[in-house]
Amino acid sequence: SPSGGNPEYHRLRARVTAYPPQNQDVCKASLPAASIAGATDRTRGWCYSLLAESTLLFGQNSYRNVICLGHILDEKGQKASKSRGNVMDPNSVFEKWGSDAIRWFFFTSPVGESYKVGPKPLDEVVRFLITFWNVYSFFVTYARIDGFLPGEKPLLPLAERPLLDRWLLSRLSHLVATADKGMETYDVNGAARPVEAFVTDLSTWYVRRSRRRFWKSDSDADKRSAYETLYQALVTVAQVMAPFMPFLGEAVYRNLTGERSVHLSDYPQADGAARDEQLEQQMGAA
Repeated sequence: SPSGGNPEYHRLRARVTAYPPQNQDVCKASLPAASIAGATDRTRGWCYSLLAESTLLFGQNSYRNVICLGHILDEKGQKASKSRGNVMDPNSVFEKWGSDAIRWFFFTSPVGESYKVGPKPLDEVVRFLITFWNVYSFFVTYARIDGFLPGEKPLLPLAERPLLDRWLLSRLSHLVATADKGMETYDVNGAARPVEAFVTDLSTWYVRRSRRRFWKSDSDADKRSAYETLYQALVTVAQVMAPFMPFLGEAVYRNLTGERSVHLSDYPQADGAARDEQLEQQMGAA
């Protein structure tokens, strides 16, 4: 009891006030942490314990954000465990689907919910990765044939570019702003899922409708604009996806730019001048 002259209370209180015994300034400066993560079954043993202890010791919470993870289930919806024998061997998973695919699967799955992990959902992720790689391969193939070198000539002014290019650059600016906001607010799904939607538009709309522009024998302004636009889109997407898929982003970025690493580059900034919401709405309707 805190009343009276209880020596035990005052002794414990003195210990709490002096916690930790060393480096108190460092401890206080590091609180609260920007973010913690834990599965749903760690809510009481991890998230609540940190909250309670920090409140008792320092009168404040010890973290600002929590990312709650669900459990891994098998394809029948049962919790994966070694005792049930329904756990996928990690080495086999990485060998067949790759670590980037596994990362992307979890980044785009609903936060806080349990996930059914198996060959089918992982195959769907790989199809998305192949779609992006095919766009990249398309660009590299024709850039080599035509000897296109990015930055060799001044970029065409935005107003002089074809409508399809202006639409893609507007979508690209929108993607960067959305992904950046998602990561700033610890919204993992909000940062990752728009990348997949953009790559789908890039492949099924932009490249498909622009093929003949790359096939032209003459390198006119229209063809150069197509190269510049697709190059900018691929480099920017590689930078946006790098925190989620570090190996794929690295391979594409290094080969296109010749720079050391995508992970040493600055995160892209949204180009407000390129945004054309009306054009995006019109294209969405189309």
